[in-house]
Amino acid sequence: MFKALVLEKSPEFSARVRDVADEFLPGGDVMIDVAYSTLNYKDALAITNSSPVVREWPMVAGIDGAGTVRESAHPAWRPGDRVLLNGFGVGERHKGCLAQRARLDGDWLVRLPDVFTPRQAMAIGTAGYTAMLCVMALERHGLVPGEGEVLVTGATGGVGSVAVALLSKLGYRVVAASGKIGEIAYLKTLGATSVIDRAELSQPGKPLQKERWRAVVDAVGSQTLVNACAQTQYGGAVAACGLAQGADFPATVMPFILRGVALLGVDSVMAPLSLRNEAWMRLARDLDGALLETITHEIALTEAIDVARELLSGKIRGRIVVRTAD
Repeated sequence: MFKALVLEKSPEFSARVRDVADEFLPGGDVMIDVAYSTLNYKDALAITNSSPVVREWPMVAGIDGAGTVRESAHPAWRPGDRVLLNGFGVGERHKGCLAQRARLDGDWLVRLPDVFTPRQAMAIGTAGYTAMLCVMALERHGLVPGEGEVLVTGATGGVGSVAVALLSKLGYRVVAASGKIGEIAYLKTLGATSVIDRAELSQPGKPLQKERWRAVVDAVGSQTLVNACAQTQYGGAVAACGLAQGADFPATVMPFILRGVALLGVDSVMAPLSLRNEAWMRLARDLDGALLETITHEIALTEAIDVARELLSGKIRGRIVVRTAD
């Protein structure tokens, strides 16, 4: 028996940490002992039943996990290997990693870079890995340091915090947008050169506005993404990966056809392994590990339900690492 955060709907929704057996887990060719998981925005939506994230019931929450292989019938993995998991429908259609064990498809796993402990990997998690995918997408579009400011929206969140740290380490001038005025010192510690109030971006504005940003990492969506596009410089790019403000996009085509702005959609859930491995190699090289502790807050598995509610209410900054051991 082991502990897992189980979501059920029979017919009323419930979320609780309880003991389950190996037989409760789905099929898969690799069993891992999960050392750490994490709370992402999607996890919080699932745990609070605030959005139809979960597709199969009952479900073990947790789209991220890091630990060691316990059993393997997959040719790439042996017992004792250090691995991590991000996405692939885990925590949505396949029982996830907010648990002490998980049975997974070996093709979904990434080898944990030597420079990271499992805890550090989950301090990065899907949020940080997504931030790296955004940076890589902007680089493929031609972004290089020294050409102008890069805006990061939702900057005190998981994606935003890691994006600020990454971009600063890579030599970019980062402007962080946040509604948390009390977190200016935190954002500047991560490397932001300046901080603006998110209110400057969250309300409807003109289809074309003053050109400000060479590039943007947006984890907010809705009107914030619209204004970010309207303020991006000619030929610039916006990497969009989130919808904290909303999934709507009440925009015009003007930034795209009059300024040549590129809107780059970034998906972390089903990204191919080649891209995942590249992203984690880049994180190992380009993320200042010393900043992870600044970004990270650790909780126990039994605290995850309450903290998920706080995350959705905007009370959490940075990354939440979940310790699965008692």
